Amino acid sequence: MTHAGQFIGVCEGIGRDGRFLDRYTGRGEDMSPAFHFRHIPDGTQSFALVLRDESHPLFGSMTHWLSWNLPVGDRIEAGIPHGRRIGGICQGRAYGWHRYRGPKPPKGHTHRYVFTVYAVSGLLDLDPRADRRLLLKSLQGCTLASIEMEGLYQ
Repeated sequence: MTHAGQFIGVCEGIGRDGRFLDRYTGRGEDMSPAFHFRHIPDGTQSFALVLRDESHPLFGSMTHWLSWNLPVGDRIEAGIPHGRRIGGICQGRAYGWHRYRGPKPPKGHTHRYVFTVYAVSGLLDLDPRADRRLLLKSLQGCTLASIEMEGLYQ
């Protein structure tokens, strides 16, 4: 049996130095990175994922990507295509409308970006027009564990 405190994740889009690899940014291919997981909590039926810019000068925190009903496994593949629904995966409203939008701060400014991955005990019945507030509300009571992965980009 696994325990929620052991849920571990690694984002392929963030290098060992803690910086985003260009390929996964708005100055590169702007494609979503792959993720690897270990110790997925028992009962996890889907993942939800949020990417936030925690250094935005006007908003403080700006959501770049929302995705939910991602299939459970030890890996989420890179390059999730644009769209409200791709198979069972849903993508909501953020800076990337129904798509991944990677880091792209103004030249000369370093921003801190945080991926949060939620292990969810079911599938979310949420309209793709949902924003982060609605996603987080729908995750209440069904999140088994969450992990954060942080990266910097200039």
